[in-house]
Amino acid sequence: MARYGMVIDLHKCVGCGACGIACKNENNVDQGMFWAHHLKRTTGVFPNVSYEYVPTLCNHCDNAACVKACPTKAMYKDDKGLTLHNPDKCIGCKSCMQACPYDVINFNSKEPHAFWRDSTSLIDKGTGSGQETSQKTGQKLPYYNPERATTYAGIRPKGIVEKCTLCDHRLAKDEQPYCAYSCPSGARIVGDFDDPTSEVNKLIAQYGYKQLKPHAGTKPKVFYIRHF
Repeated sequence: MARYGMVIDLHKCVGCGACGIACKNENNVDQGMFWAHHLKRTTGVFPNVSYEYVPTLCNHCDNAACVKACPTKAMYKDDKGLTLHNPDKCIGCKSCMQACPYDVINFNSKEPHAFWRDSTSLIDKGTGSGQETSQKTGQKLPYYNPERATTYAGIRPKGIVEKCTLCDHRLAKDEQPYCAYSCPSGARIVGDFDDPTSEVNKLIAQYGYKQLKPHAGTKPKVFYIRHF
């Protein structure tokens, strides 16, 4: 069986944020929540200043702390090495969030996508409200992607957690996750780490790699190559 993971080439990443926007569109992610995000750090004193931008997402760890912590087995590992979530089993206890060392699990504390139910205009008689836009398009969520619902709830309800699935619905069709597909510089590559001939294995063999918080012992499956 495959064991999927991602390589992120920091030489190619331009920090444009396209991955985060693509992820939201593909997975119907609510505002203020991020399945794909980033870390930013500036160090040094002018003129010797360094800027670091590191894209982040669920690491789909081989030894996933969130899976171990979940009391209902809502968080689980599938046969392709992905760390997935079953919303029907989730009780919203947040044990997975507390256990995850990478802070990549989100909690739905309110009914999602409230903007599209809001009847308030930004400028009275000058702009349309979210509700008006929704009604005129005939969609409760105008940018809703129905393909997300083929393997996971299209919109996750209030009171449960959610996170990156590495676009398992796209991988099932031999397509790259949408963040990787949408990256303008080709900085993200997803592949099978159990296949010695895969591109991801070739890249980490050629360049070496770094991982986020390897000391946590989770064996993350997101590998960062090169530096800037």
